[in-house]
Formats: sequence, structure tokens, C-alpha cells
Amino acid sequence: MPDHPTTADLLASRSGIPASACPGLLRIVPALDGGICRVKLPGGEVNSTQARAIAAASADCASGVLELTNRSNLQIRGVRPDQHEALIERLLAAGLGPRQASADDVRNILLSPAAGLDPQALLDTRPLADALLDLLQDTPALHALSPKFAIQLDGGEALAMLEHAHDLWFSAVPGQPARLAFGLAGSPLDAPLGSVERSQVTALVEQLLRLFLEQAGAGHTRMRHLLVKTPASRLLEQLQGRLPFALQAPPADWQRAAPQGQAPIGTYPQQQADRCMVAAMARLGRVDSTQLQALADLAEQQGDATLRLTPWQGLLLPNIPAEAADAVLAAMGQLGLLTDAGDPLASLIACTGSSACAKGLADSKADALRLAQLLRQHHTQVAVHLSGCSRSCAAARVAPFTLLASDQGRYQLYQRTPGVAGFGLLQASALDIDQAGDWLAAHCATGTSDA
Repeated sequence: MPDHPTTADLLASRSGIPASACPGLLRIVPALDGGICRVKLPGGEVNSTQARAIAAASADCASGVLELTNRSNLQIRGVRPDQHEALIERLLAAGLGPRQASADDVRNILLSPAAGLDPQALLDTRPLADALLDLLQDTPALHALSPKFAIQLDGGEALAMLEHAHDLWFSAVPGQPARLAFGLAGSPLDAPLGSVERSQVTALVEQLLRLFLEQAGAGHTRMRHLLVKTPASRLLEQLQGRLPFALQAPPADWQRAAPQGQAPIGTYPQQQADRCMVAAMARLGRVDSTQLQALADLAEQQGDATLRLTPWQGLLLPNIPAEAADAVLAAMGQLGLLTDAGDPLASLIACTGSSACAKGLADSKADALRLAQLLRQHHTQVAVHLSGCSRSCAAARVAPFTLLASDQGRYQLYQRTPGVAGFGLLQASALDIDQAGDWLAAHCATGTSDA
């Protein structure tokens, strides 16, 4: 394994990073509210010392606003133009960067936030994730992958986000601990294309990604693009010719048990005796530097000094003594995180919107707060995604309801419908946020709606 480069080495090699609209740690991209710096966290985990470093750097070099992403990463918003270099240096000094500058974009591996802890898990995916992360960072040819190209590892956890479509996914096979099912351009809720021994996963991934890069060509950045011109069956035939072992058939009667539908909020038992996981959500996916600092303190005082980000834009503190779990959850609530799963705000997703994004056609963050207030008054909870434009940056999956900004702060309201592409079926147009709230309250039953 190569030695970890110095901060000076990484800064000096930034010139080789390709231009992209996707932010990274070493590539800060502009927005209306300042620069955006994305910090990719292996397995979604950050230790308390690193969390404090992020909090301090975001307060000193940026706006102090931090976003939790739907791939368990973290973004620093409002980076001031004269502070780019200083921010990057501080993050690298905290050990948050890649081993090579050109590897920053490809560190995209999604795990359950409960990996290694969940009592329902069939497999601890963390060692495999570490091996794949080493492969991605230490193989220069793979650095040509798109910043959006991603791999999912599913260990069978109950706390898992499986609706995100990934370019390549692996899922533990029940009753066969050394075997994983795999598929392309989907998730473990789909039918797998084959299966492989755990010890063979890294070799499969390397050869499949090399094959993808050779065949995808310009403009085909995701696996789904390649599958349009090359059927999956043909791609697997070509892959088999590169492997020294035989790919196995998909597991018979594959059916991944669907995890809980809602974002994890509350306390959850661990595999480890007398230990709990405590989870809360960031309000509309954001925390500030003061909150992150306090969460780092809490993780040290009550847990194992680590924090895990969740793909529901929340935070999970692992290894909390069972007798302290309720108090820790209450402390997270006192810090301003959402700790009540029944709060309508816990079911809303909103992008940055027009207040900070030039493409935004509505102030979706502010409108989401207003919508939560309206739904609270109507005693209604419903899962809604407010998107300032059609790019749908804040959500990697189609929500039961989508409010898509059209112009001048008005929205089109869509309902997810089987067989209907995109956001689903258009139900209403040109709604202001109050009208949208009235429509949702009138058409959705009391309680969380996942229609």
C-alpha cells in the first residue's frame, strides 16, 4: 500500500484533478452562497477529532453551515474565495483527504450506517469496504470514473437505504455467509445478475470497472448508460473472460427483506451486549459548526468517539451504553436535531433552492419549513421532496410526492405511480406552498403516507 502523501504533496498535485460541477475536498465549486467543499467519509464515519476539525474549519473559512448528503458524506457551504487553500489544508491535516489527489472523486462506497452493529446483519461489510476503497484509491486507471459512480455494500442490515440506485451493488446471501449477490445499475431490492464469493469481490470489481471504462466512452458516466448499448448478459460474458474464477448463478428465489421505510430516529439495539445506536435527523439535511462540535463532545462522553452519517441526512452515534441511550437522544434533540419520527419535518427533503443555487426556481428550504408547519396544523405527515429544479439533487430516489418548482415560487405536484417515469403522475400545477399543503392534507391520510 502506498504511503499516505503529505498535505503539501496533495496540494501540489491538485492541478491534475479534472474539472467537474461536482464538489470534492480538493475541488471547491461556486454557488450563490459561496464555495461548496464535499468531504467524503469512508463508510460514512468520522471520529470526534475530525468532526471538531471540520466544525472549526467551516466556522473560520466558510459560513459554518454543513450539509449531510444522501450518500453519507458532508458538505461545507459558503467557503469564502480567499479561504479555499486554508480550508483544504485544514481538512487534509485532519486526515480527511484521499491518498492521491486524483482519487478523491472515486471514494464512493455506501454502507448501512449500522454496519458491524445491526443485529439483523448477515455480514460486517466494513472490511470489504476498506479493501474496495484501497482498490479505488491505489489504481490510477480507476480514477477516470465519474464522481457520481458508486458502489453499494449491503450486509442485510435492518437500518439500510436500499432505494438508491447504485452502479454496482453487492448483498449478503442469507444462509451463505461467504457469498454475495450482485447487480448493476440498481439496488439489492432488484433481482441480482449473479453471485460471487466474498474473497473474489475485489477482483470482480476491478475487472468490471476497467471493462466499464473501456466500453462506456465519452458521455457515458454511469452504468445505466452503458447498459443501454451493451446488455447486462453480454457485459457479464465479457467480464467472465477476464476473471480467473467462475461467476456463480444468482441465488434461487432471491428476495432481500425490505428494511424499515422511515429514516432511523430513536434508539436501536446493537449486536454488542448492552450497547445501543442512537439516531437523529438533521433539519432538512443541515447542521451548523456549533452543533457538530457538540455532537463530537457527546460521542466522546457517551460513545466510542465516532459519528456515523446516514443516507437519510441524519446522524447516528454508535456504542452508546443502553442505560444512557434515552438521555443521549434527548441531548441530540436539545442540540436542534429531529428526534421525533412523528414530526412532519422528518419526512421532508429539500434541496438548497434559489437562496443558494442559481438553478433554483423556488426557495425550497424555506418552503419546506412552511410546509412542515402547515402539515403539523393538519395533523398530517407525508413524505415529500421539494426540488428547486428538475435535477433532483437532494434525493437519490423518487419520493412518494414531489413538489417541483416551476417559476416564481410555485410548484408542480407529482405522485409516485407504478409504471410512470420520472417523478410520477402530475396531480396539480402552479401551487404556492400553502396550496400544496392544503392539497396534501386533503389527499393524504393522517399519519405517514408512503403512497
